[in-house]
Amino acid sequence: MNSPLIQLLVLAGIAIFLILRLKNVLGTREGFERSEHTQPKPESSRRAEFEVIEGGPDRDVVDHVDENTAAAKALFAMKDVEPSFGVTDFLQGARGAYEMIVMGFERGDLAEIKPFLADDIYETFAEVVQAREEQGLKIEAEFIGVGEVKLVDATFDDDTGEAEVVIRFMGELTSAVRDNAGEIIEGSTTEIKRQKDTWAFARKMGTDDPNWLLVSTDA
Repeated sequence: MNSPLIQLLVLAGIAIFLILRLKNVLGTREGFERSEHTQPKPESSRRAEFEVIEGGPDRDVVDHVDENTAAAKALFAMKDVEPSFGVTDFLQGARGAYEMIVMGFERGDLAEIKPFLADDIYETFAEVVQAREEQGLKIEAEFIGVGEVKLVDATFDDDTGEAEVVIRFMGELTSAVRDNAGEIIEGSTTEIKRQKDTWAFARKMGTDDPNWLLVSTDA
């Protein structure tokens, strides 16, 4: 047997040995199988996952009102017209506006809060403040906090872009009425009074003016 043939047989033996070792280590597969790590998911599966994420409920709305209510539909419409509008942010702003307006009214300082009041609301507040002054009465008040801020209702006019949001507040404050002599004739400077107010704020969405106006009060 010549040398080239011997070398060929040796190489063939080595190849068979390696194949058997690899088979024992890696195992065998039947047919054509993609690795679980490399096999791409079907296009329909990827699309379904995307749609679940994109089509999920808007927590900024449904955390405050039921998803299938007219109020929710109105809030969705507001966000469509003005994507920067956020219900949670709005309620936080309303909390601050409530304190500012309540204290402005109690103290008779309407100049600061006038930009946030509809004309008829401002006129009503002004009449009350004027009547107190004519009677020589003075309000001594201190704001304690807001125990509740709850979105009650919302409406949106597609034609005009007018939006209205109704909010219920539970305010806590001390309030005392003093006469000309400085004597307390109503309320207390130490006893905390809890008052429930339901206010409606309105604004035309999609405009440059970001201010919501207080258009209705129903204590």
